[in-house]
Amino acid sequence: MTQAVATSIDTSWEADPAPAAKTRTYWQSVLIRIFRDKATLIFGTVVLAIVLLAIFAPLIAPFDPYKESIIGRLKPFGWRGHPLGTDELGRDMLSRLIYGARSSLLMGMVPVLVATLVGGTLGVIGGFAGKRVNTAIMRTMDVFYAFPSVLLAVAISGAMGGGMMNGMIALSMVFTPALCRIAETATAQVRSLDFIEAARATGARPLTIIRHHVLGNVLGPVFIYASSLVSVSILLASGLSFLGLGVKPPEPDWGLMLSTLRQSLYVNPIICAMPGAAIFVTSICFNLVSDGIRSAMDVRQ
Repeated sequence: MTQAVATSIDTSWEADPAPAAKTRTYWQSVLIRIFRDKATLIFGTVVLAIVLLAIFAPLIAPFDPYKESIIGRLKPFGWRGHPLGTDELGRDMLSRLIYGARSSLLMGMVPVLVATLVGGTLGVIGGFAGKRVNTAIMRTMDVFYAFPSVLLAVAISGAMGGGMMNGMIALSMVFTPALCRIAETATAQVRSLDFIEAARATGARPLTIIRHHVLGNVLGPVFIYASSLVSVSILLASGLSFLGLGVKPPEPDWGLMLSTLRQSLYVNPIICAMPGAAIFVTSICFNLVSDGIRSAMDVRQ
């Protein structure tokens, strides 16, 4: 009898089902792939460091970026405690570069964010509504496609009088058509699928269908494309400042610094190249991080 009880206990213990394995969500899988990509982590760390420098510039910058010195113009590295020397007006280059990251990142990120919200919204409306609404929205966006992005940004910013705010508005208008096209294409592909038809058959309203069924399939392509535009926006914003249509002096900005220092190229070429190096490093890091995010979000992997 003791053996029978033991057998019964052993059998019941063996019959217990094994705990079900946890399944990862799509975004959890994306994060895991990002953290496994060493190149994306390295360049993402550089981007994070630049952003933190811009945020905490008053605490990190060793000198006042606006303080001029007539006798200290275009001095080399380490002159009187200036780690990267001074510019054409005797201002500390390191402090100017740190503070310049604020305006450069602001003009690089804000237009992309605004264009994503505006262009994404218009693209989803046009792709889901179809017919006349789609035609009206997309033909309006096609007008902006007729002009090169650089010339369009210069024309809009110049017509508005230049300045940081007008530059951001100009860049937002340049990026909106491309993001609208991406959102419209993704929405049109989802609109005819079976689960959308099933949602319509249940009597769901268009806004409910868009919020619960369309946005989840559209946000991925839009986010990937928007992340790749940040580096382009930084370059275009620097170009506007270089032409005098962006940030106005004496505010520190990498593009504006590159413009004012070009006259001193033969006096101290290394200092003149520093703003250009900052623009290059920041834009290439954003671009490489965007490539890593695109690879991580590829469902085929």
